[in-house]
Amino acid sequence: MHRDSWQCYMVTFSVILFLVIVAIYISLTNGTFDMTVMDIIRTIFRINPVPEHDLVIFDFRLPRIVIAALVGFGLGVAGAAIQGVTRNGLADPGILGINAGAGAAIVVFMFFFQGQIKSTDWFSIMLLPLFGLAGGLGSAILIYMFSWKGGRLDSQRLLLTGIAIGYGLSSFSVYLSLKMKATDFEMAAVWVSGSIYNANWKYIIAMLPWLIILVPIIQRKAYLLDMFQLEETSIKSLGISVEKEKSILLLSGIGIVSACVSVSGSIGFAGLMAPHIAKRLVGIHHNQVIPICGVIGMLLVIVSDFIAKTVFAPIELPVGIVISIIGVPYFLYLLFKAKA
Repeated sequence: MHRDSWQCYMVTFSVILFLVIVAIYISLTNGTFDMTVMDIIRTIFRINPVPEHDLVIFDFRLPRIVIAALVGFGLGVAGAAIQGVTRNGLADPGILGINAGAGAAIVVFMFFFQGQIKSTDWFSIMLLPLFGLAGGLGSAILIYMFSWKGGRLDSQRLLLTGIAIGYGLSSFSVYLSLKMKATDFEMAAVWVSGSIYNANWKYIIAMLPWLIILVPIIQRKAYLLDMFQLEETSIKSLGISVEKEKSILLLSGIGIVSACVSVSGSIGFAGLMAPHIAKRLVGIHHNQVIPICGVIGMLLVIVSDFIAKTVFAPIELPVGIVISIIGVPYFLYLLFKAKA
């Protein structure tokens, strides 16, 4: 890595990280119950703690911010990996139907365990990512089967197939949720839209191991994502097992997405926008792009969640809807740019 490139990367990373810290500060101090910086410092460092402040910070705001940051980071990294493997700048876990597959599996789980899923139930919380992984893998296999043409993965077919299967699975999720009890239906409906209003520390513990294991795998194989932009025959001539490495990267991306979906529902477009913004800022080398994608994803989800819970207060929008308001025009812009 050239010195100038490294300096550009570090400056960009530091600026985005600073913006993330500012977003966290604003989200912690503002809301229905406003708090000062000193209130937060006293509460966190246990200096004359006040029960009301403990409740607001440790039970409501901080878990929500941490989950928003982890989900945004995971979706940004997974989006970079999936776009790199498929060589398609329009690829995204949500658009390709992976979110929908993971979501459908979790709705099935909710359907069969109606009334038994509680935010305090360790068993169901730890099972949710596994069900999400099974659903994400199932949808990915279906998409792969229909997108395979002439012994290779067709990028255009991949996008169209992913959208079709995603809509089909989303419709199945809605149909199944309509057959639930009223209380469970409300939880499923809000969750499918993408929401982290029910965040707690157990959800964080459930998803954190997936990120700790799978994100380093993608980062370690970042150089392969650069090579995948070349012709497949050129890559094979270097002695690289292309299909094996693609499978590892895709499985890692799907695992991350499934863990995110299991705690936040289907949040789309974060994984689409983060890689494009990152490449505009630091170039096309994935060893730099992947960390930048992660922090951009964090910023997107934290800011969107703050908007979702404050702009229309006391009504709260699902964070997935807020990101979609930004993401849909951006997707159309990329689509027209690709055609041009």
